[in-house]
Amino acid sequence: MIKIARILPLLTLSVLTGCVVPTGPVEVTRFNRATEGVGYGTGRFAVALVGESVSDWSLAGSPYLAAVAREMQRIGYRENTENSDVIAEVRVGATVILPDRRPPVSVGVGGSTGGYGSGVGVSLGFNLGDGSAAQLQSSLAVRIVRRSDQLVIWEGTAVQAAKAGSPAAQPGIAASKLAEALFKDFPGVSGETIRIP
Repeated sequence: MIKIARILPLLTLSVLTGCVVPTGPVEVTRFNRATEGVGYGTGRFAVALVGESVSDWSLAGSPYLAAVAREMQRIGYRENTENSDVIAEVRVGATVILPDRRPPVSVGVGGSTGGYGSGVGVSLGFNLGDGSAAQLQSSLAVRIVRRSDQLVIWEGTAVQAAKAGSPAAQPGIAASKLAEALFKDFPGVSGETIRIP
């Protein structure tokens, strides 16, 4: 009986460890206006999925909106959709890279994130190949726009590749990983591209 009591916590820990989904590194590029005296991490925010045909993608964008809202709260903003000081505009995208090295297949509607020149599409990704080695490249782009004058005060893009059909390629897991990487050490060094494991 004593041996079972000692083994049970170890077995539980090994099962929980097995539930962690390995994900690949995330490439992040961010731009900010900190040198212009813009402050970050205070005030009220709202989150919005933006781009063409947003209504067609609202359900698929839900995990990304939730992940960005969590990160905005973590860095000090308070959520208030009715009376916000800033709006976090969210764009998501996915590109399937097939194993035979044909050009990537994108599913969705393209769009630019604006002032700093990065661009991603609002889209859904799914495996168009046989799945044996296809990669799903997921992307998340966020612009924080000051509501009073529509000035983009911060912008960032995060990109990650995972095997298509794997748990790491699922929207909920990808959304959390991309948002966490994007907002790591917020606001970040403007113009720098970093790789986050």
